[in-house]
Amino acid sequence: MTFDELKEKAHALPLKPGVYIMQNQKNEVIYVGKAKALKNRVSQYFADLASHTEKTRAMVSQIDHFDVIIADSEFEALVLENSLIKRHQPHYNILLKDGKGYPYIRVSVKDPYPTFSLANKAAEDGARYFGPFGSRLSTQGIIDALRLALKLPSCSRKFPRDVGKERPCLNYHMGQCDGYCRTEMSRERHSEAMGQALRLLEGKFQEVGEDLKAEMERAAEELRFERAAELRDRYQAIELLGKRQKVVAGSLADTDVVGFHRGSAKSCFVVLHYVDGELAAKDWDLMEAPIEEDEGTVVSTLVRQFYGGRGNLPRQILLPCELEDEVPLTRMLSEAAGRRVNLITPQRGAKADLIRLANKNAVEETERATTGEERQNKLLELLAKMLNISGFPRRMEAYDISNTGDDDIVASMTVFVNGRPLKRDYRHFKLKDMEHPDDYASMEQVLRRRFQRYLDGDERFSERPDVLLIDGGATHARVVQNVLEAWRLDIPVFGMVKDGRHRTRALVTPEGQEIGIQGNPAIFALIGQIQEETHRFAIEFNRLQRKKRVQGSILDQIPGIGEKRRNQLLKYFKSVKQIKAASLEELEGAVPKSTAQAVYQFFREKEPEA
Repeated sequence: MTFDELKEKAHALPLKPGVYIMQNQKNEVIYVGKAKALKNRVSQYFADLASHTEKTRAMVSQIDHFDVIIADSEFEALVLENSLIKRHQPHYNILLKDGKGYPYIRVSVKDPYPTFSLANKAAEDGARYFGPFGSRLSTQGIIDALRLALKLPSCSRKFPRDVGKERPCLNYHMGQCDGYCRTEMSRERHSEAMGQALRLLEGKFQEVGEDLKAEMERAAEELRFERAAELRDRYQAIELLGKRQKVVAGSLADTDVVGFHRGSAKSCFVVLHYVDGELAAKDWDLMEAPIEEDEGTVVSTLVRQFYGGRGNLPRQILLPCELEDEVPLTRMLSEAAGRRVNLITPQRGAKADLIRLANKNAVEETERATTGEERQNKLLELLAKMLNISGFPRRMEAYDISNTGDDDIVASMTVFVNGRPLKRDYRHFKLKDMEHPDDYASMEQVLRRRFQRYLDGDERFSERPDVLLIDGGATHARVVQNVLEAWRLDIPVFGMVKDGRHRTRALVTPEGQEIGIQGNPAIFALIGQIQEETHRFAIEFNRLQRKKRVQGSILDQIPGIGEKRRNQLLKYFKSVKQIKAASLEELEGAVPKSTAQAVYQFFREKEPEA
């Protein structure tokens, strides 16, 4: 279908809740979304493309046709959307990275020395399977905690094949393993520990704990204090493990706290699990691609994916922001749990503190997984896609004009390389032969001089920019493009448009097409920084020139003219140029006759170099 046909079809949709399914020419599902009113929501994709994020524009460009499914309610649309996303895993939907389902713990009970491993599903192979659990990361944490609590081997040695062949590894010497590679350790001791592990995985924490406590007391009565201390540590580890496993298995959690952080290169979704008021476990998932959707949409989508399919859910889930679909989402989770699950967005107090902690964890996981270079590269790659330019915008030059009346018209050029200011390449320009302030003519002169020097091989202007950013709108950008075309230079040009409060709002092409940047905070911050820095550099140079003009004015060379008379003249005529052109009568209207005569004769009889 053509774009106009898609637009017409969208406008013909009913104002009813439902799900829309976007597909490309290969009939692949590329996006699934829900809507309270299908007509309103779907029509937005085919109107005002400039206001869309880069991701949305890319998705719309791939749409060949779309289908809709009308639902009876927003709740039904939410459930259906969730199901379709799971089935199709659309490219443009936000997806949790772990697509392998909910893992099981596999115990190879038929082996002489059974071991633990992760499995995607239970199989009929003689092993025992426990689960499914929450995420692969936290399930692996259960295995690690079991090994540590019961001092079972975690090395790569095979038993009984490797018993007595090598000296015990570092884990034994650190007290983290009982050293089953030693000949004096019996297979029965290993079987006893694995038996306890199996009972723990069955949820028999109290039973195992009571047995350990009784054995600990017997060891103390027999004065085997070292063994008693060892059993005490194991008992405490198993108590903590019990709470953790309950959470990872998705049962008996009192409260889950959701955190989210949107990074320039990666983003992170975090869930902290609390049992009896204590933090027992943490699940988190990194998303490699930058996320452009608003926080509420992202959190709602990830919460649905994270909890979907889990039979046991917490009694309350604390969220970092309000969700538009909170009511149907609450109903969906409550029906899955078989009881009420409360979604709460705390604004203050202890619960708000928990949200801050979850968000802090999301920030730390994102920062830890993202290098500074990777962050900047992702940001600039996204900017290139947003601007629809080929190549990497490594060097960006920005220009601004500053003036005060007819005098001191100056321009600034700032340079950002790999997203960071390169101050040694900053340049100032004094505008020449400008009778009156004219931003367009000024910008044309500055860019003409800059690229003339580039073509002449001037070392101070030898670097060719990848992108030009001009303080102003489409007309400013068009003036610069005309200069480049005259020099036969192909360099992308964009104007930096400000809102009513003098803040960066968007970028604009010379043709007048606006590119919204507020949907991506990192891009928005970068362009805002460039515009502010360029403006600052221009203003500082303008002030410096004005100061020099006032303090070291040509008027100071006139006999009898002091600071007071000089300031009188400048205040009256606004500039030296106007003073120079004034008649004797006009000068007498500003200062005494003798002073006026001296000024008049000075400029008529002798005109010193400025």
